[in-house]
Amino acid sequence: MKQKFWIGFSSIEQIDSAFVRSLYEYFGDIERAFNCSKKDFSEMGDIEINEKKLDNFLRLRDKIDPDKTSDEVEKRGIKVLTYDDEKYPKMLREIHNPPAVLYYKGDLFSCNLDRTVAFVGSRRASTDGRDSVKRIINDFRNTDICIVSGLAEGIDAVSHRSAIENNLKTIGVIASGFDFKYPSSNRDLYEKLEQGDGAVVTEYYPTFEPIKFRFPQRNRIVTGLSYGTVVGEAALKSGALISANLTLEQGRELMCIPGSINNKNTEGVYKLLKNGATMVTSGEDILNALNWIINTEKTDTKTSSSLPLEYSTLLDIIEVEPCGFDKLQSASGLDTEELLKTLTLMEIEGYIEQTDGDRYKRGKQRR
Repeated sequence: MKQKFWIGFSSIEQIDSAFVRSLYEYFGDIERAFNCSKKDFSEMGDIEINEKKLDNFLRLRDKIDPDKTSDEVEKRGIKVLTYDDEKYPKMLREIHNPPAVLYYKGDLFSCNLDRTVAFVGSRRASTDGRDSVKRIINDFRNTDICIVSGLAEGIDAVSHRSAIENNLKTIGVIASGFDFKYPSSNRDLYEKLEQGDGAVVTEYYPTFEPIKFRFPQRNRIVTGLSYGTVVGEAALKSGALISANLTLEQGRELMCIPGSINNKNTEGVYKLLKNGATMVTSGEDILNALNWIINTEKTDTKTSSSLPLEYSTLLDIIEVEPCGFDKLQSASGLDTEELLKTLTLMEIEGYIEQTDGDRYKRGKQRR
């Protein structure tokens, strides 16, 4: 079984995917690449590979038992996809530096890898930014579109949760091995994705820690798996802008959600928009940008014509911004008892959410 040699390579922290692929392509066989000697290179001609990296690999390789590293992965219940596997995601294979190995938990192939869109953004996302992402992802409810993100706090977490709430598959790409769940606040998300709502994916051997430099490396997989990337919120210096640049380098569609000009986290967004990124304010904008057609018959989102008149009236009132009880009563003409009853039912059914005390905003269930 050749897979164990790919795993053996990936268990060495000091080498990267580019090095592994170089050896694999040179020898044409992963087992031979793993067991190579320096003499092989002198006999077979030139190879564009750093000699110091090669010496370092040969020294570390002698300490690796491929059978043992493979067993460690198997006993953790981790599935493996290698660069030479025909099931390796085609979009990821096309990027400049595709991972040599993908480790995953969950059901990766229940996700439609031909309908993948990434959502990235600030870890300290504003309420407006979070709501915008929720609103757009809600437009894809019950379709086969797959949401890809990085399982971080903020926009990432909102994207994954919104996907699950709208019966979409979602892929979370992490910057460590599976021995770590970072951040701990997203443990429930890890579990949901691993148990059937999608998959958690990483290029890192299980024992590799979530070190700072691995997060930008992780971003190339988020964007690489996706046909396009949507930036929710991004400061001028942020990981989301790294993802945006990677998206352009990979020849994929870059899209941005506009936000308040008073928000520091939208400065990067407006810079991208000024430089030609596609502005999106709805799911339809994403479909148009990617030239996708989805089967709207599969959705169960209720239309305004199917809603009670009181629901439609109140939703129209809070179309732009949250409203307090007094304003809703004045604008709707409903008496106090009827308004309280309607607001309670709408909140239970997910049409509205309470915020800032007695103010109400649109909820996850849109018309």
